[in-house]
Amino acid sequence: GRMKLIILDRDGTINHDSDDYIKSPDEWKPLPGAPEAIARLNQAGYRVAVATNQSGIGRGLYDMATLNAMHEKMHRVVNAAGGRIDAVFFCPHVPDDKCNCRKPQAGMLEDIGRRFGVDLRTVAMVGDTIHDIEAAAAVGAQPILVRTGKGERTLAKFGADNLKGGVQIFDDLAAVAASLTAQPR
Repeated sequence: GRMKLIILDRDGTINHDSDDYIKSPDEWKPLPGAPEAIARLNQAGYRVAVATNQSGIGRGLYDMATLNAMHEKMHRVVNAAGGRIDAVFFCPHVPDDKCNCRKPQAGMLEDIGRRFGVDLRTVAMVGDTIHDIEAAAAVGAQPILVRTGKGERTLAKFGADNLKGGVQIFDDLAAVAASLTAQPR
């Protein structure tokens, strides 16, 4: 069969988010059950890619070496749970850069689709903000909103009915993984 790919946001989806940015490996802390959720997706045959806006680089809050160290920690934590993240894509730009990779723009997801040779209309994008939902909608992917991170805030602000493109809503990444890997009866 065709490759199964899922795209995950990072902050607020895999790890705890902060309004002050996650600026160091010490501040990168996995959400409960998230590493295990990634392992569960892998066991069901999914490849996992991460798509994350990291404007803290453009803002000078941390450098590439620090971002790499955060991602090494993320890989370590996920590996320890028996899972694997195949690729991490990030946008280092600030909004004023007007790049096409910063979610809600489509560029980062399009890059992931090309890298894996996958039709994005067969892919789910999981995140906690309106930018994740809009980026998914822009490429025809299935948008999934989790209530972790800024998810509750996103729901309160936009309302489930106003979210684009048939958004599915789950409590957290573990609930997403449980749903996507459920055996059909």
